[in-house]
Amino acid sequence: MKRILIFTGKGGVGKTSVAAAHALKSSQEGIKTLIVSTDMAHNLGDLFNVSIGKEEVAVADHLYALEIDPNYVMEKDFKKLMRAFSNMIGSINPEGAEMDEFTMMPGMDELFALLKIQELYNSSDYERIIVDCAPTGETLSLLKFPELMCWYMDKFFPIGKVAVRILSPVSKSLFKIQLPDRHAMSDIENLYIKLIELQELLKNKEVSSVRLVTIPEKMVVEETKRNYMYMKLYNYNVDGIFINRILPCEIGNPFFSEWITIQKKYIAEIEACFDKIPKYYIPWYDTDLLGLDAINRICDDVFAEKTDLFEIKADIEGEKYEQTETGYDLKLFLPNITKDEVAVNLSGSDVIVKIGNYKRNIPMPNTLRGMVVTSAKFDQNTLVIAFQ
Repeated sequence: MKRILIFTGKGGVGKTSVAAAHALKSSQEGIKTLIVSTDMAHNLGDLFNVSIGKEEVAVADHLYALEIDPNYVMEKDFKKLMRAFSNMIGSINPEGAEMDEFTMMPGMDELFALLKIQELYNSSDYERIIVDCAPTGETLSLLKFPELMCWYMDKFFPIGKVAVRILSPVSKSLFKIQLPDRHAMSDIENLYIKLIELQELLKNKEVSSVRLVTIPEKMVVEETKRNYMYMKLYNYNVDGIFINRILPCEIGNPFFSEWITIQKKYIAEIEACFDKIPKYYIPWYDTDLLGLDAINRICDDVFAEKTDLFEIKADIEGEKYEQTETGYDLKLFLPNITKDEVAVNLSGSDVIVKIGNYKRNIPMPNTLRGMVVTSAKFDQNTLVIAFQ
């Protein structure tokens, strides 16, 4: 089965190197692999010491690289989608608006980067797609935008019969509701369906997973914990923690003794907070990791004995609906926070979950419409919302 592996972490922790090592290891297994950068400050070319641009280029046997330019992708690959956006803008402002103004909206770059990855997954023969994302905050914006865009379309555009609740887990699994024929739908409805399919691909735990890269320092570890929680809020599967730049204990230099002690403390904290997630330990190398030979050091030192590196590690601690004797429970796994940090509200047909600066609007499935929220409790890292 094809795989999509998404790498993220605080800026400067070495996620590009870790992503590149995965890609190189995959290619060494004879698997046709593509590494994609969605970071506008691309550095794959610097890492591989080759020129990488808007189209895929070979960087090693079975290994290709691409630095996505969203504007190029919009113009070359998604003209029909742009027409749908144009129709959508026209429905808001009949007097018209320049498409350039619309494509400058926050999140549009991220959306077209994801749509390109979706197209590559569906239409190319790459068996593994490794995605090197921007730092944490931008990655969260990237991954939540398709769902957010669907929510706005559901509220403000005439998509009617293909509303998101029809595709929700409860309705889809229990009632097998079929979508209407696409030929009978408008461009806007087709765009909506494409965004739904994009969400389903990225949240399909049998295909896509997020891997977090961190280093054993307080600020970075705290951000990694928050990053993990937000990924779970939006129901993404996190199946790996990569602890980078670990100093060797036998370094024999008094200057580093305190640093080694600090690193041990935060490695222990990472192990406690992410006890159910596979962890990988990457040493601090004595030189820059530039070029295939340097990247291969991670493959040899960390991945050599990891025969399950690319296996599916779908977790059970995600978003799920469970039928009860009196209705349904919606369960959200939200680690590393307290109940006082979670706010739950019901607005129309949406459940709104807010944590810090992040808010997720979860449309109620068709099955639950007409029900009311009877309780919301947070216990053992799980938010349970009961509907009757």
